Amino acid sequence: MSFSSNISRKDQMFELFEKGKYFKLVCGAGNEDAEEVRRLAAIYTLAGASGLDISASPEIVTACKEGINFAYSISDELGIELWHKPFIKISVGMPGDHHVRKAFIIDDCVSCNLCIPACPTNAIPDDLVIVRDKCIGCGLCEVACPPKVAAIRYEHNGKDLRTLLPECIEAGAENIELHAAVMDNSMIMDEWQIVSDSQKEHFISMCVDRLNLSDENLIRRIQNAHEIAGDRLMIQADGIPMGGTGDDYNTTLQAVAIADIIERKLKNKDKKFKDLPILLSGGTNSKTAALADMCNINYCGIAIGTHARKIIQQHINSFLHSIDFESDLVNL
Repeated sequence: MSFSSNISRKDQMFELFEKGKYFKLVCGAGNEDAEEVRRLAAIYTLAGASGLDISASPEIVTACKEGINFAYSISDELGIELWHKPFIKISVGMPGDHHVRKAFIIDDCVSCNLCIPACPTNAIPDDLVIVRDKCIGCGLCEVACPPKVAAIRYEHNGKDLRTLLPECIEAGAENIELHAAVMDNSMIMDEWQIVSDSQKEHFISMCVDRLNLSDENLIRRIQNAHEIAGDRLMIQADGIPMGGTGDDYNTTLQAVAIADIIERKLKNKDKKFKDLPILLSGGTNSKTAALADMCNINYCGIAIGTHARKIIQQHINSFLHSIDFESDLVNL
């Protein structure tokens, strides 16, 4: 999908929303492995992604831009026509939100090694010292750890947003997403105000799920977010956060269900929210669009993380520490 050169990037994004054509690759809010992000960005730019969701770090933004630029430099040789550069979105989160936590293993570990294959980002090496930059806080290692051992703990990956967000935008990020999977609404709105103040010219996103919220509180949170952001607000309906481990309807059901609640209880009842962009996320996979269409959900696009990264994992992992990635056109 191509755009006229005289329309703004925000208008380009809205046009994608209107047509339901926005596809975002989620590299992981906690993924601070610059080389992996660069390669994910390159591959999914070539695949036609509309957006790339990355950790809020100027270094990671730079790596993402390098991946995008490499994709454009090689696209003609690969016979791939690219229409527009993906929108770079940085993700931040509240203390307690699983997207911005880092796992670590305590001394009670019995070295059963069950957590190693469970990690979707290969962040747990044989010495069982979790690689912080690669950990995305998904919790699959905790699930694999025997209950009687319970050796997995978490710490918040805290960042000073007032300083960090402008630095990321200066580096090339266009959108900001706040993960708000905690109960304290007033604290969330304080952080949301910082997000809004940092990016006044483009869409900003609030990622919401139902882990701690009733349907009524979910709707109220979106209304509060709209009071600050106005028509710059987009909502990411996070069904099962970082849950795209299966490729079936059950896995993606919650993403569609939360979007359905927002549509029925807000968009259809208040004309102010009629055009609110809703992005499906969390457990999304190759079945998401089909299920959403069957349920008549009016979504602007789909964000896919775990499932999308898993598809190409074997094609980037063996090259992460080699020089062959950019020159191996067959692999690309």
